[in-house]
Amino acid sequence: MKNINKKISITIIIIASLCIVNGCSDDYLDNTKVYAEDSESFFNSEADYYNALVAAYDPLQSTFINVLMGEIASNNTLCGGESATDVQGYQQVDDMIHTPVNTQLQNLWSFMFGGVNRAAYIIEFEDKTDFAGKEVIIGEARFLRAYYNFELVKWFGAIPIKPEGRFVVGDEQTIPRSPVADVYALIEQDLEYAVANLSYNAPQIGRVTKGAAEALLGKVYLYQDKFTESATILESVITNGSYSLESDYNKIFESQGENGTGAVFEVQYTDVEGAGFGCLQCSEGNVAVGFQGVRGYDGDLFTSGFSFNVPTQEMVDQFETGDNRKGVAILDIEAWATDTGASYTTGYEHTGFFNRKYIPRKRSTEAAGDLNLTNPNNYRAIRYADVLLMAAEAFNRSSSPDDAKAKMYLNKVRERAFGNADNNITTTGTNLTAVIYKERRVELVGEGHHFFDLVRTGRGANISGFTTGKHEVFPIPLEEIQFSQGNWSQNQNY
Repeated sequence: MKNINKKISITIIIIASLCIVNGCSDDYLDNTKVYAEDSESFFNSEADYYNALVAAYDPLQSTFINVLMGEIASNNTLCGGESATDVQGYQQVDDMIHTPVNTQLQNLWSFMFGGVNRAAYIIEFEDKTDFAGKEVIIGEARFLRAYYNFELVKWFGAIPIKPEGRFVVGDEQTIPRSPVADVYALIEQDLEYAVANLSYNAPQIGRVTKGAAEALLGKVYLYQDKFTESATILESVITNGSYSLESDYNKIFESQGENGTGAVFEVQYTDVEGAGFGCLQCSEGNVAVGFQGVRGYDGDLFTSGFSFNVPTQEMVDQFETGDNRKGVAILDIEAWATDTGASYTTGYEHTGFFNRKYIPRKRSTEAAGDLNLTNPNNYRAIRYADVLLMAAEAFNRSSSPDDAKAKMYLNKVRERAFGNADNNITTTGTNLTAVIYKERRVELVGEGHHFFDLVRTGRGANISGFTTGKHEVFPIPLEEIQFSQGNWSQNQNY
């Protein structure tokens, strides 16, 4: 049941981004204008609030671009594709030569602000109509606004915020980019409300829970080096008993592993509605999956794709001997072809490796639209293993370290990876910190986290082409700077 993300014709005004209010041509964003209706004829019933909530969840499916481009930006993978000019925005980010004129960064900005505004519309009118359980819908809306704002602050640093409600035409010329600390303060407030008003049991598969809000809040604290606060809230996620590590690591990224015991928060995808390259975000499928498939593939289990986001040999070598995660995370296409008789072609920057977690699988039925754009693979946005590793880092790096707890949570992840306790970690202090960093890299490879882990821990220089003092954040899209008419300045060195 993946209906929380299904698109519906909601008659509400949605200023989808600060770009669209100034005339961008994205069809998806423009089409929301068709459903414009003022608040006097909306938010008059529980159904209105629920429908608005579905609309606020929907842009989560557009975060495929955050995951794909975030991984490409790191030192885990190369961009790949057909040629050096295939999706130039991704190629530029891979080479760290991106500028304020970058279609993919513009899309990310627009999609995330669209999500912010949809969630903010509910928050703006949260007191209009009373009904039993409204605090749950408001809690979910606040989680979603926090989620979208967190993505924006990770990518762009200081951003405009509007705590009281939606952005409207003209705000881009009067509302400044808020300091990062202020953005995080709003995110924390939203998540604290969500934690206080949600339960650990979701009212519907795919909807936010108290555990998801706690986990995201712990991550937000970690990104600000608030290690004590992070450790406390993440331990609440661990000890409440709602989650456990899936015993079979191979199952996690298959269809039968979706929304499993280790799923703290997943972005729900289906293949019931297709899309074309003119409107990738119109798809109900996970577009990033088709982009990462093996080019020209013909064989068992998988289907072909566009060969983007190819892991490097250096990344593959991070896996230790006996680590069962390697074969799940990385597809060695040459070895696979030898074993199964599959055939394939090669693309640009071919390394021989693919992100096996998110490449297209064969399906029993045909989906609507381009099959490469309608893969139903959920994105595992927050996994329990991630929570354990964040907690391990928080306990290890706090002002009063608790390395015993840090090792306990770290070794839970490693014991699943190796199938025994023979490879448990015993070191402490900064050596333990380094081990946790490496463990995050191998556990979460292909999931879009590593670039931001490097940046937040001061290790961005590990990325080829990375310039310290510049590439910690990405440039504000040029169109947004222009629309602000001098209200917003560009990020440093762009």
